Amino acid sequence: MKKWRCIVCGYVYDPRVGDPEAGIAPVRDFKKLPDSWGCPECGAAPDMFEPIEHPYQEG
Repeated sequence: MKKWRCIVCGYVYDPRVGDPEAGIAPVRDFKKLPDSWGCPECGAAPDMFEPIEHPYQEG
């Protein structure tokens, strides 16, 4: 599964980790996140994320 980066603040959603504080279990594909989910750092909506195609692009 690919990681997704918030284009607003740079937060990286890793599906292997999920978002435990928001009740998102690991191995939850980004495209299957609930519409109510937002970036844990800045609150941006899921449509403000872009896929990370290569590991060297992280961070």
